[in-house]
Amino acid sequence: MRTSIRTAGAVTLAAALFTTGCSGSTGSAGEAGRTTPVVELGKVKLVSYSGCDDMLAGLRRAAAKNVGPWGLGPPQIMYAEARSDVSQAKAVGSGQEHSTTNTHEAGVDEPDLVKTDGNRVITVNRGVLRVIDAATKKITGTLRLVSAEQAWAPADLLISGDRALVLFSGGGIIPFGAMAKRAASPGPRYVLVDLSGEPKVMGSITPNGSHVDARMVGSTVRIVVRSQPEIVFPDLGPKLTEQERTLKNREIVNRAPISAWLPTFETADAKGVGVKGSVKCEQVSHPDDYTGTSLLTVHTLDLAQGLTDTAPISVAADGDTVYGTGTSLYVASNPRWWWWPRPVDDVLPAPAESDSGQAPQVEPTPGDPSAPPVDPSADPSPAPEKTPEQPPEETEVHRFDITAPGAPRYVASGKVPGRLLNQYSMSEYQGHLRIATTTNSAVGPSTENSSSAVYVLKDDTLAKVGEVGGLGAGERIYSVRFIGPVGYVVTFKQVDPLYTLDLSDPANPRKTGELKITGYSAYLHPAGDGRLIGIGQEANAKGRTLGTQVSLFDVSDPANPRRLSQMFQKDSGSEAEWDPHAFLYWAKTGLAVLPLNTWDGTANTTGSALVLKIDDSAVTKTGSVVHPKPKPVKKGEPILFDPTVRRAVVIGDGLWTFSEQGVKVNAMDGLAEQAWIPFN
Repeated sequence: MRTSIRTAGAVTLAAALFTTGCSGSTGSAGEAGRTTPVVELGKVKLVSYSGCDDMLAGLRRAAAKNVGPWGLGPPQIMYAEARSDVSQAKAVGSGQEHSTTNTHEAGVDEPDLVKTDGNRVITVNRGVLRVIDAATKKITGTLRLVSAEQAWAPADLLISGDRALVLFSGGGIIPFGAMAKRAASPGPRYVLVDLSGEPKVMGSITPNGSHVDARMVGSTVRIVVRSQPEIVFPDLGPKLTEQERTLKNREIVNRAPISAWLPTFETADAKGVGVKGSVKCEQVSHPDDYTGTSLLTVHTLDLAQGLTDTAPISVAADGDTVYGTGTSLYVASNPRWWWWPRPVDDVLPAPAESDSGQAPQVEPTPGDPSAPPVDPSADPSPAPEKTPEQPPEETEVHRFDITAPGAPRYVASGKVPGRLLNQYSMSEYQGHLRIATTTNSAVGPSTENSSSAVYVLKDDTLAKVGEVGGLGAGERIYSVRFIGPVGYVVTFKQVDPLYTLDLSDPANPRKTGELKITGYSAYLHPAGDGRLIGIGQEANAKGRTLGTQVSLFDVSDPANPRRLSQMFQKDSGSEAEWDPHAFLYWAKTGLAVLPLNTWDGTANTTGSALVLKIDDSAVTKTGSVVHPKPKPVKKGEPILFDPTVRRAVVIGDGLWTFSEQGVKVNAMDGLAEQAWIPFN
């Protein structure tokens, strides 16, 4: 699968720490001083810190166990989430009938590059927000939100009425030739824009951390941010052993103030005047087992109300994948990899840690009552340096209740074995969470012993009530789709088993059918009763990928899934394989559109929008849409625009396709060109 893999950054090495956001309430460290109830959930215990002293003691104690020779660790490898799904027909007010963002759950919007209400189209591209009138096909408003030097920073949109929230996630791929210093690289920033007239900024929120994802229900947006403690680990020189480095770094952790951990943010008004804030200690909770090296913060923003208090709450946990329903927000974290970050030059050396996977206890700093206690039975002599053992391959899941207005309520945490692929590996249905993972799926090592399973958890406790395993021995999951009481899982190594699962009895889920074909589906899309669309790669008998395939499956008989039709494009790939937002399925006419990049065996790549007709029995190619080639640039200058088609939208009888260069409008019937709207 062409799913992108991101390596989370090492711990921030900034010297400045924000002023503590600790509120006036304090409590004694440890369990004795708690005033909040403890909820027992098997091995998971959900507790809010009683105050800043309690929080500092707990975080120091947990983080000290996870410090290594190069600082806090480990950084995390994450699967970039393939987000979204069903494109629904919608008409608002006098707007034309139109498609919507392809999202996982109906009624839960997800950030994307393009949004429309049928009257207007709103896009964000290279740091510029544009409003296009759907009737005249003219740009009626533009607003630059970042400097031209940072225009490569990725951004997405959420829209409610005349309000747009532009989410700059930070990072991104710097174009060849672009000037960007690492220290100046923009982090996440969320900008609220008024669309009632000429677009204008109403304010912004800038968290200190990394963007995970966001979901919107109604006009309320929940934004998930991941932060790491800001602790400076100085260069200790080449003479110390890794064991000695670990001891020194643990002393630094034991002296770190509460402000090193408290998630902070800045809220700015329309003029850019900012006010710094932080999450209150009493708004931070933790499961029974946590590392102290990461906190998840959920900000709540009602676009209809503007930039008021975002009521942030935090959990001492990690996360990289967000899944949302109308009542719940789930954040899951994939297993960690023990690759220690090296300060200053960011070179990652060979991993090293103690035999137990944790650094040994050290004597706390004299006079520091919050430092973790010393284990009197611990051997004070340095342990031999050994190759580290990987931590358990487990996926942690955290659930928040979002039924009430304002801040969500942290409900439960749980664990399942293995690694999940993306948000489609999770699904909430009738009081249960279904989650699909692969064990022994480590990136790099052989997957000969890998196997996949689907676990069913109670949504109020995240305790396991059932499971079905043994899927794809020696393979890993490439796509998952849950539709009501039925599940579909695709695994792959050389051939593609499509498994059908009966999940109607949560305590006794079972495999009902299996279809083996060459290649795989990286994304599965429902196409009406008994039909499923698969988008992925064809492959030969040895598992070598050959090009894009779009398959139509008959799953009406769960015991006998069949492939009815296949469209194959040699030497090609599609963004829809790893980001379902790029896939458009207009069920009314059977129109399907996906970006397609083809290559000729050299460096030459051609991008287009592949247009298909999918009926009850066949997938048929009907044409393609190609955007103009970019104008030549001067020698040595970066390429400013990419003609690759990224998205497609239906408005009325028109098919709108979007690239960095602009928007092309074609007739849905016959694909006759109606307009070209360039982005100057």
